Amino acid sequence: MLRMNGMIGILCLIWGFNWVIMKLANTVFPPVLFAGYRFGLGAAVLLAFCVHKRIALPGKKDLKWVIVCGLLQTTYFNIAIQLSLNEISAGLTSVLTYSMPLWLTVMAHFLIPGERLTTQKAIGVIAGTVGLFFTLDAHLGGGLGAFFLALSSGVSWAVSNIIIKRKLVHCDNLQFTTWQMVVGAIGLFLYSFFFEHAESHWGTLPILYILFSGVVGSAFAFVLWFRILSGSEASKASISLLMVPVVGVLSGYVVLNETLKPATISGIACVLAGVWLVNYRKTGRVLEKTE
Repeated sequence: MLRMNGMIGILCLIWGFNWVIMKLANTVFPPVLFAGYRFGLGAAVLLAFCVHKRIALPGKKDLKWVIVCGLLQTTYFNIAIQLSLNEISAGLTSVLTYSMPLWLTVMAHFLIPGERLTTQKAIGVIAGTVGLFFTLDAHLGGGLGAFFLALSSGVSWAVSNIIIKRKLVHCDNLQFTTWQMVVGAIGLFLYSFFFEHAESHWGTLPILYILFSGVVGSAFAFVLWFRILSGSEASKASISLLMVPVVGVLSGYVVLNETLKPATISGIACVLAGVWLVNYRKTGRVLEKTE
């Protein structure tokens, strides 16, 4: 239990702070190209570990699902976010993206045995999602197409997680993480090559942005996430990720001197309440260890 909660806490800190890094990186790189650099480096690091540990390639039965996951949660997910940001606010984009736990909880009820959608879970997920609106100061507006595109990023992430739980939970964690990241990075580079034309501005800090996002925010963090997902209920693991944008907001306040409004603090409290509701059991245990 403590080990699982500790991993979730570390993951939320890494991905939350990575929001600050990505925001800085988007000032010096075309956004999808930066995502390609990020996941390309992450894939390279993991490939080196696979070679060192002599981890085999995915089997033919699993390969198609690895490719689908890579395209959904790495390629499409990142492209959808970046295109949405052109028309709607960063706060609204983040809320729609992190609606993933809502979709995953509903999908898991029908597609994953033993993961029932209880009233308490439903209230917790909705409370957490509403809390994000306040935390990220999200405002409705912009094109309807961009709204649904951002929403689809969360849905694609949820579908990918369902595939992992249904089809790939038996796979070696490092093997799956590596090859889905390879597929996703290739997709991002191809999109950037054909559709992005802005210049990159290299220097010490841009290289550090890529190193942190690639090695820590991608390679290490995704290995950690898939370990968490395979060892706990999908709904409970995913709702805890609502803490990622909360950490991102607090990191922006500390590092970038961004404003922390009273509504933001209220939103954070609402997110925390939602996470607690989904994970709370009458015995007082949360995210019980299932390995």
